[in-house]
Amino acid sequence: MGKLTGKVAIVTGASRGIGQLISELFAAEGAKVVCAARTMNEGDHRMLEGSLARTVENIRAAGGEAIPCIADVSSETDCIALVDTARQAYGGVDILVNNAALNYYLPTETYPTSRWMRCFAVNVHAPFMLSKEVLKDFIPKRAGAIVNISSGSAIGPGRGPYEDQTVRGGVMYGATKAALERMTQGLAQEVAHYEGITVAAVSPSRVVPTPGTVHFKLVTGMDDPKGEPPILMARAALLLASEGAAKVNGRVTYSQQILKEFGWIEDGDGRGVTMRGSGYSEI
Repeated sequence: MGKLTGKVAIVTGASRGIGQLISELFAAEGAKVVCAARTMNEGDHRMLEGSLARTVENIRAAGGEAIPCIADVSSETDCIALVDTARQAYGGVDILVNNAALNYYLPTETYPTSRWMRCFAVNVHAPFMLSKEVLKDFIPKRAGAIVNISSGSAIGPGRGPYEDQTVRGGVMYGATKAALERMTQGLAQEVAHYEGITVAAVSPSRVVPTPGTVHFKLVTGMDDPKGEPPILMARAALLLASEGAAKVNGRVTYSQQILKEFGWIEDGDGRGVTMRGSGYSEI
């Protein structure tokens, strides 16, 4: 029996990268997975490979159960429709993974306001809207898990003077991920009295090679030796979704940190292990 046998999970941003690996691992552990993104078929995205069709095909080929659902999570209508799709297909939702994220690496002085607002809608408002909707399923049974995928970008540069003045246009992305971590712990406190509901956040301990991080040149390629294998983020999300709320509710953590702490890996490095994490991860 898998760790998620009998559970229904929604994973956003499931067409590629970390979201794809989380979807496939959750399905391998017995979950029925609703894979959500905007890219249904290969070639639909003008820059990046990956699609919902491929993710679902991989799951089904391995004997798992999944359905695709096109959703623009910046829209509350689409968020509600996504959760309703899961309910209609499989019954009530047990797990939500807020993985979808958007960024444009532009300096603030040239950042279009419309793009800034859309990034906040995807990175912050969507986790709020989806969490609000799945809580309708969680609260009556006093059980469920929300796993928010954060980023090392939530760690600010600190106060000046700044020796490293090579900026990469990460102001917006860092701001949204810091907001997501604060929202995680705030919501975790709100639902704590239900005892069986988990709200947690996890970031990679090191940059994960994905089609997106390769495109933005955050890593040299999918085999960058300095990168973190994406399966570690998938396993960290699985841990947070499957461990009891008493152990992980309110945790803001890092992939290798939480896996090492629970004995799922022996050694680790990077943020949360050999480097400090964000302030929210330390309280």
